[in-house]
Amino acid sequence: MSALALPPGLILAGGRSSRMGTEKALLDLGDQPLLAHVARRLAPQVSVVKLNAPPGFPAPLALPLLPDTLAGQLGPLAGVLAGLGHLQPGETHLLTVPCDSPFFPLDLAARLRAQADDENSIVVAASDGRLHPVFCLWPRAIAEDLQDWLADPDNRRIQAFLRRHRMVTVDFSLIDTPEGTIDPFLNINTPEDLETARRFAGLLA
Repeated sequence: MSALALPPGLILAGGRSSRMGTEKALLDLGDQPLLAHVARRLAPQVSVVKLNAPPGFPAPLALPLLPDTLAGQLGPLAGVLAGLGHLQPGETHLLTVPCDSPFFPLDLAARLRAQADDENSIVVAASDGRLHPVFCLWPRAIAEDLQDWLADPDNRRIQAFLRRHRMVTVDFSLIDTPEGTIDPFLNINTPEDLETARRFAGLLA
């Protein structure tokens, strides 16, 4: 296929933050909320940044809010479905990232786009032998199947859905710093994760 245009980007922040005990997207990392760091890192890589979160969520940077279209906080796939449903004419893909991973690569979108070899493949980031399925380039073509999949209350696991489709993985390297080695896809789920992220806050500059 021809070179894929910049896709819209969607930050997934519809989770319950149960392991953190508070809304993790709004916790401070350095001098900014975690979500603000994610949005600023994503913005140069996509055509527009929107936020998947419940109505009334206090989004920094005046991010456009895109709530789930399905009730019940069904997980990240519900956010993906909402994003695919708001693609504009001519937009063939949606890039998603989570709200709790502030160090993801600055070339994430470019490298995923480079591997979008047809309009049906899902392109997923990986590092250190692990998939990171919320860092993903989703084609519009899977929207109907995703809608049907989520109609079954037993279908919530993102990797189970990925196995229904052709999937391309893109491997990213770990980051070596004077403070140690960090996975660029580190996600902050617990207070201990937040302390780890603060050690590497220099990567946010």
